Amino acid sequence: MKKIIIVLLFLFSSCVSTKTHNTYTSLETKIDYYTSDVTKQLDFPFSDATIVNNVIYVSGQVGNLPGNTEVVPGGIKEETKQTMKNIERILLALGSSMDKVFKCTCMLSDISEWAEMSEEYKKFFTEDKRPSRSAFAGSGLALGAKVEIECWAIR
Repeated sequence: MKKIIIVLLFLFSSCVSTKTHNTYTSLETKIDYYTSDVTKQLDFPFSDATIVNNVIYVSGQVGNLPGNTEVVPGGIKEETKQTMKNIERILLALGSSMDKVFKCTCMLSDISEWAEMSEEYKKFFTEDKRPSRSAFAGSGLALGAKVEIECWAIR
């Protein structure tokens, strides 16, 4: 009987989780929510990134300057460059970097601009460390952007 109670207590304790502030923790998983001061000021309804154990999931970023809700002028190349800088800023704030990115999803308002977006995008990765990637067309991207990119990286 004592062994059964110990087993039940162990099973129960492995299901218990706590949520305090911006962290969710269980015995197996820890989730942190990173929201920059800029995102807080703009009152966006999402975190810049969510960190699960040591994996960083960066929310979709567009080519706006930090603190501004307008995308940079100049077309798809300039927007892609600023988008990647925004991703890099978040990763650096979380102790990571572009060379630790292993997956990206790119959404374009016009898929015919894929080649131009890719030309700028690839400048942020070394040839031997380009992450896996998906790209597709999507209408109505955030802030009227031409490109939105989300990524996953290791901390």
